[in-house]
Amino acid sequence: MTFWIVISLITLATAILLSLVLLRGRDSGAPAAAYDLQVYRQQLRDVDKDLARGVLQEGDAERVRTEISRRILTADAQAQAAATGRSQPRLLTGATAVVLTAGICAGTYLLYANLGAPGYSDLGLQLRIDAAAERAASRPSQAEAEADAPARPERVVEPGYATLVDQLRETAAARTNDAQGQALLAQHEANLGNFAAAAQAKANYIRIMSGDVEARDFGELAELQIMAAGGYVSPEAEDALRTALTLNRFDGGARYYWGLMMAQIGRPDLAYEVWSETLAMGPEGAPWITAISAQIEDIAYRAGVDYTPIAPGSRPAPGGPPALSGPSQDDIAAAGEMSAQERQQMIRGMVEGLSQRLADSGGTPQEWARLIGALAVLQETERAQAIYAEAQEVFAEMPEALATITEAAKNAGLTQ
Repeated sequence: MTFWIVISLITLATAILLSLVLLRGRDSGAPAAAYDLQVYRQQLRDVDKDLARGVLQEGDAERVRTEISRRILTADAQAQAAATGRSQPRLLTGATAVVLTAGICAGTYLLYANLGAPGYSDLGLQLRIDAAAERAASRPSQAEAEADAPARPERVVEPGYATLVDQLRETAAARTNDAQGQALLAQHEANLGNFAAAAQAKANYIRIMSGDVEARDFGELAELQIMAAGGYVSPEAEDALRTALTLNRFDGGARYYWGLMMAQIGRPDLAYEVWSETLAMGPEGAPWITAISAQIEDIAYRAGVDYTPIAPGSRPAPGGPPALSGPSQDDIAAAGEMSAQERQQMIRGMVEGLSQRLADSGGTPQEWARLIGALAVLQETERAQAIYAEAQEVFAEMPEALATITEAAKNAGLTQ
């Protein structure tokens, strides 16, 4: 309420000042012809003085008087005409001032109502981040989102195809441990637009495979859940996306949906970061590149970024996965239940995966440093030394990156 009172007073004061200028304009002062009259009369007096001093002859003085008199008559006529039409109509001027005041007040309100955020308090950066985190934690579940999603028009399919899908449903229901049947059911349910059923079949497939799946499978599960919820990224879809990006940080589809989720919870800055990196990765023409290109300009505006379009694939791939919110409570609980040997095996598996990826496609200096440190922890000193030597060759012409590598080697006890 205080905001509206202050803004209303400022707007009203501005409108009144402009109206006063308009009203005072009714009296524009003496016309220029009145000043000309004064000049001409002074010239007549000067002619008489010049004649008395003998500067002018009588004949010349008479001609000058005649010319000045003619100019006086003209100026007097102009002064009278200006005096007659000088004042503006009082009623019209007052009405114009009222309309101007009302127009400024109404225009200011409409402009703010369309471009501003009525009722939204001024929030600092940290408050907005906290609000986004709270929104993410309390947002609707997948089931709630599916219940509230708008109804989709039924797709027209051939009767024979519908019959085959019905038979596939019966078979998949009877053979609950048939991974191939669940995969086929997910595909055909999606073809029919039954995304919730397709997502359930995909989840069954992942369960049956007992972890022998790829990042693409979790990405497809998340996409089906998002489509079933009408484009909304639920906490369940977030978990699937997190797993997909953990397995493959370059999964373009998962990166697109992760950015979409960040935008939905009120973090356009993180959404822009993820999407700009994904757009730079390419490849041009990929479905997620098309979707990002259509929306990134708006996200950049909301993030306060001066966006300049770039060609997909024109920059190197990002050095790390999108900013994730960390492991879930289930992940932490599962790690806590592992034995020391199981945790050691898990760490070794992660190290091997990182080592293989760096060997295949390279990585950031931080990733090389992480691998050196992890090998030192596993007491594989010779292997850590070999990785350190290889990293020195890779980043030989990058002093800052080389300093990161050297620091990691020093902390691992490989150098003095």
